Amino acid sequence: MSEDQNAPEDILETPALPADANPAALSGTADPRHPWTRFVALGDSFTEGIGDPDETRPGYHRGWADRVAEELSLGAATTAASPKFSYANLAVRGKLIAQIRDEQIAPALELRPDLITLCAGGNDVIRPGGDPDEIARVLDTMVQILSTTGATIVLFNGPDVRETPVVGSIRGKVAIFNENIRTIAARHDALVADMWSLRELTRPEMWDEDRLHFSALGHHTIARMVLETMNVKHDLEPSEPRPVPQRTWRAARVDDAVWARHHLFPWVVRRLRGRSSGDGIHAKRPNFEPLFGGSMPPGSSSVEG
Repeated sequence: MSEDQNAPEDILETPALPADANPAALSGTADPRHPWTRFVALGDSFTEGIGDPDETRPGYHRGWADRVAEELSLGAATTAASPKFSYANLAVRGKLIAQIRDEQIAPALELRPDLITLCAGGNDVIRPGGDPDEIARVLDTMVQILSTTGATIVLFNGPDVRETPVVGSIRGKVAIFNENIRTIAARHDALVADMWSLRELTRPEMWDEDRLHFSALGHHTIARMVLETMNVKHDLEPSEPRPVPQRTWRAARVDDAVWARHHLFPWVVRRLRGRSSGDGIHAKRPNFEPLFGGSMPPGSSSVEG
């Protein structure tokens, strides 16, 4: 005999829901893909999105963080207490780790996020004399402070720069810094978005023409990896870049000379003068706003170096 036949006759049968009803919607949620509703991104040009300009907004750079936020906004829980997914991006190009600590940590705490991404220290590592252990010590303090929010924290290690002009010579320093980042993440129960293992980033198409920042394709590829690190289902499809056309040795050297004149030399001069491409630039999203709608003040149209 089935359980239905044994059920007491005085128990009322629950009315069936309409065929098109969404049980999650009736309960006040929207079948979320993830638990986060307040995302804040901290860092430098990488997180600001340099190399991925938005053609619809002059001076604005989209980047991996905007792309991640777009996907998170589509899969966020929606309740009466938390009706919208909000995103703030405090990153500013050219910032060193101490500047990120001094200028971005306090505003991030005030926003009371439940998800924080932090990529800091890259500009310090590539500088002559940059000590990956000392840089990691500062980063550890920053993560310790941010962890008091109870938010999920995502850190980033550096990509394998073996084939990258300018910074390829510091591959060993990047590797040491990456191991320190894994130690920091373990200490504070943070996630690590592993760019070193993202082998697609070794392809030239993943880098901007300045050879220091990622291209739109690079940012898209990183966004996919970040979402997968967070175990979030997403709709970003892999993009297969076109093969690099073959060039003669002479053409390659001409390109190198043009690149050095327009990108490398200005970068070196700024470093010698103690200046940064982020001087006078403000965060593009200093406050939480719904991703779709709301003001998104553009930054400068100048390229970070």
